[in-house]
Amino acid sequence: MVSFILSFFSILYFINHNTSDLPVNPFLSVLKSRLIYSGKAESIGYLFPSFHMKTRKAFTLIELLLVIGIIAILASIVIVAINPTKQLGDARNAQRRSDVNTVLNAVYQYAIDNNGTLPGAIPAAPAAAKPVCLGTVVDAACTGVPGGVDLSDLIGTYIVAVPADPQNTSTDVTGYTIVQDANGRVTVAAPSAEQSATISVTR
Repeated sequence: MVSFILSFFSILYFINHNTSDLPVNPFLSVLKSRLIYSGKAESIGYLFPSFHMKTRKAFTLIELLLVIGIIAILASIVIVAINPTKQLGDARNAQRRSDVNTVLNAVYQYAIDNNGTLPGAIPAAPAAAKPVCLGTVVDAACTGVPGGVDLSDLIGTYIVAVPADPQNTSTDVTGYTIVQDANGRVTVAAPSAEQSATISVTR
């Protein structure tokens, strides 16, 4: 068994180093010839990596394009699934719902503290709803040019500031509207709601 193992590794040495310095052994010569003839000599390198160095190939252009294509497809699927435009619109709508509730709560609390008197000149049905002015636009500046409702009396006691629509670009109005019905119920709405949402609170 020991002699067989030594002979086997001697063959490996012969095959991979192609040396003739070692003593000639007829048995080894014949076995080496048979291995080379049968194609086994090349496969020995796969069994013993140290005897056979395999050249590593670079990626081909087709492989690179295939990988890039797969990454692009996965990225598009993720973007569609996340839908950042819808996410942002929903976030702004959530802000609008919070704002209209803030305004309506402030108006309601003001009415309680003032024997049912509402702040500003809130239009009554059948008149249409009017825009709520920014807190910095008061009196005639509010009711005149923009034809809005001045709720600046709420600032300080009931709200810190009159909230404005997240996408409002006006320097006069907030982007929210207010109106009261025949029974005195006040409605504050956000006409600029996104995703076809209807944002309106009545009390």
